Amino acid sequence: MEQISMQKRLLLAALLSIVFFIVYDFFMPKRVPLEQNQTTMSQTIDQNKAPNTNQNAPKANENLASNETIATIKGQSYEAKIDKLGRISKFYLTEEKYKTEDGDKIELVSQNPLPLEIRFNDSALNSDAFKVAYESDASDVDASSEAKTIKLTQNLNGLTVTKNVKFYPNGRYEVEVNLSKNVDYFMTPGFRPNIAIDSYTVHGAMLRNIDDSLNIIEDGDAKEVKNYTNTTIAAASDRYYTTLFYSFDKPFETVVDKDANKNPILFVKASENLKLGGYIGPKEHKILSSMDERLNDVIEYGWFTFIAKPMFAFLNFLYNYIGNWGWAIVVLTLVIRIVLFPLTYKGMLSMNKLKELAPKVKELQVKYKDDKQKLQVHMMELYKKHGANPMGGCLPILLQIPVFFAIYRVLLNAIELKGAPWILWIHDLSVMDPYFVLPILMGLTMFLQQKLTPTTFTDPMQEKVMKFLPLIFTFFFVTFPAGLTLYWFVNNVCSVVQQVFVNKLFEKHKKSAEVKA
Repeated sequence: MEQISMQKRLLLAALLSIVFFIVYDFFMPKRVPLEQNQTTMSQTIDQNKAPNTNQNAPKANENLASNETIATIKGQSYEAKIDKLGRISKFYLTEEKYKTEDGDKIELVSQNPLPLEIRFNDSALNSDAFKVAYESDASDVDASSEAKTIKLTQNLNGLTVTKNVKFYPNGRYEVEVNLSKNVDYFMTPGFRPNIAIDSYTVHGAMLRNIDDSLNIIEDGDAKEVKNYTNTTIAAASDRYYTTLFYSFDKPFETVVDKDANKNPILFVKASENLKLGGYIGPKEHKILSSMDERLNDVIEYGWFTFIAKPMFAFLNFLYNYIGNWGWAIVVLTLVIRIVLFPLTYKGMLSMNKLKELAPKVKELQVKYKDDKQKLQVHMMELYKKHGANPMGGCLPILLQIPVFFAIYRVLLNAIELKGAPWILWIHDLSVMDPYFVLPILMGLTMFLQQKLTPTTFTDPMQEKVMKFLPLIFTFFFVTFPAGLTLYWFVNNVCSVVQQVFVNKLFEKHKKSAEVKA
């Protein structure tokens, strides 16, 4: 296959691979309806299986009104309710930016199992635990300005369970479980929030181990009950929100159970007194870092985490100085383009050289159409003589793809963009542009970039496919978050400016060479 044809195919493959990921994500959603989740999780409670045991405990016939609230805790940006089974039965985010379109507060823990639920290995004790109500030493707790502790007590047959829960203003809490005697039990941080569910991000569980390695169990992948020792973080998350346990000083054992849909359910296994840190709320870097920097591992970036993490750190650095996430994205894009300019410049220069040689290449293709081997030899001689590299236009693009995907993941997962305005009509960078201005501008700049970019297509079909790419990208970016579309638009503008510069520079060099000749 001639080298120029290979160059075109690689370039086309690189562009179409990006389209493939977008199309795949668009048509292959992983969303599980809320109603279905509630049903399957209720079945888990009815089955009342204590994780990591060979026996099934009796059904937890919740005779008492378990949804009855015995205590309400108000923090700086949340409101939590404790039910008669000693669980966090409701957890609302009260900040304005977290409210729904109807103005309702977001509720993070509406599904079973609920945070702080305890199950016992002993079947009789376990059955008793779901029938006997907890008592609370306070009915209303104000933790909006300083941490406050609530004491929950449950008197079972031959066992007293005490939970001392210290709530902090930002959604963090510390739970200390004390037993009157040692027995095997399991406590859960709760099923993952079901607020931000989409087809673009991982939903499920993340375990951080003592050696800093991570175990990711996505929804639908929990095929069997499995134990993990020496865990430091056990988190259940959707795109933006999480509920988790953590302990870095004293690692714990985590059991990953499953519901009817093979979605992971986390439990911490213990047999004596237990103390854990906990958190329910948004996966916001500022909050997680204030508790412990290692908790930022809960934020999922996928394959390109090693690039995405420092990229978000830089974006956050820019925001702290600029004070606007939209302009921070613009500056970040400009900085990335400047850093990658040498690579981009080489690619653009190579494309200009290939376009200039296109007529000579065509002559060779006609002359040696029946002898592919001679065609290859003469084409390589031609490229060598003029200092052209048939791969030069493709490799820079391929090398930049990891960077583009990393920033894609950063902007898609950053809850900091929720409710963050940019200018004029963009009031929330985490949702789609309401008037489709950015997607259209992105498509137009991509079309302009195509017009300015030298091409060497000889296949009309390939040329038609390339011409439709701006339209395809515009169509899929219509539903993307405005922050992500803003990045691609600014990136395209930079590409147009660079292409104009390179084209003029190449033309100048060409005229200079003609004068010398």
